[in-house]
Amino acid sequence: MMLTPKSINLGDYKIGTGSPCFVIAEAGVNHNGSYDSAISLIDIALNAGADIVKFQTWKTELLMTKKARLAEYQKENRLGVQSQYELVKDLELSYPQFIRLKEYCDTKGIIFMSTADESRSAKFLHDLQDIFKIGSGEITNLPFLRYVGGFQKQIILSTGMSTFGEIEAALNVLEISGTNRNQITVLHCNTGYPTQMEDVNLQAMLSIRDAYGVKIGYSDHTVGIEVPVAAVALGATV
Repeated sequence: MMLTPKSINLGDYKIGTGSPCFVIAEAGVNHNGSYDSAISLIDIALNAGADIVKFQTWKTELLMTKKARLAEYQKENRLGVQSQYELVKDLELSYPQFIRLKEYCDTKGIIFMSTADESRSAKFLHDLQDIFKIGSGEITNLPFLRYVGGFQKQIILSTGMSTFGEIEAALNVLEISGTNRNQITVLHCNTGYPTQMEDVNLQAMLSIRDAYGVKIGYSDHTVGIEVPVAAVALGATV
């Protein structure tokens, strides 16, 4: 039986100028499909002082074909797995497990959030969180943006490898769907893992702010803390 989740109360947290910078700890899929490991990641994020711990939620059968091939690095690191579908399915947590993770976060005083990778999971997360993080891989998925924009909640949109035209199109779709621009925070993001210092280009974050009049933030893949600190000094709100 699935428990009825409580609506999250953000209290004094307001994303934007004049408010403390939100720090999101990316748990992602680093639990490797283990609920107990996901609990441990929440504890680690809490002890590190993060405001939010964020996971990823999906149903593999709605996300990809069973014929999707593995990348070369995945072949090396995931011995015995024969397809992208099989790899992703092994990392999938169930909806009831996410409800329990959210309730655990409530008891610990850290905000739960998860990125939905398809619409059914977005509908499920609608009852669990008041902020939706949209990954850079979905910034050109306009039907998905239209669906999430209809929730009229705060949105954190990561840009990844997108162009300025793609960012503008995404913002327009979210607004047309019912989400005001003042509810949207756009993250500058470099998709190198890890990102080299010479590729960070924090000025792009300011260019996004100036071009679209949105709140800005930074999604970090560098080693160390210097770049996130610099991003906050430049005005990152997340």
